[in-house]
Amino acid sequence: MSEQPAPANHARQQLEPAAADAVRAYAAKTRANADQLAAVLEDIAANGLPSVEDCTPWEELREAHLARLAAQRPAVA
Repeated sequence: MSEQPAPANHARQQLEPAAADAVRAYAAKTRANADQLAAVLEDIAANGLPSVEDCTPWEELREAHLARLAAQRPAVA
C-alpha cells in the first residue's frame, strides 16, 4: 500500500458510522493477531524451536478448529 495521500481531485466516500466501527474492529483484531504471531516468532528466535513433546499435532488442532466452527453453525434439519 502506498503511504501517499489520495489526490485532491478525488473525493473519498465516507463510511456509515457502523461500517467505520466494523473496519476499526477488524483492524484491531488483525493487529492483535499480528502481534501474537510476532511474539511467537521472537520467542522461537530467542529460544529455538519447542521440543516435539511440547507441541500439539496439527491434526488435533485442525479437528478442534473444525469442531468450533461446527458448533457456531446453526443445525440444518
